[in-house]
Amino acid sequence: LCARGAPSVSYPELKQLKKTNVLHIDVRERWEIDRFGKIPASINIPLGELVEALQMDPAEFKEQYNQRMPSKSDPVVFSCLAGNRSKQALGFAMSLGFS
Repeated sequence: LCARGAPSVSYPELKQLKKTNVLHIDVRERWEIDRFGKIPASINIPLGELVEALQMDPAEFKEQYNQRMPSKSDPVVFSCLAGNRSKQALGFAMSLGFS
């Protein structure tokens, strides 16, 4: 798991973060969600869709993902199966101006 500027977040840390106003984005492919299960209170945006999703109109984001679009200063955590894609997701988000 990757969160904000931190290189990784443990599962217990994620549980604590989820008690706050953090947005948890799971960047696994949809077939992985079907096979391995959804992480509660996360939204699935496959890595290949992430850059486009983070540049959507907020109303379109809400319609597509049933979640309010994060602002560039909102706390966001990215997760995947092994951690590689979540690190890529963090890099993509930061390149788009997310802090």
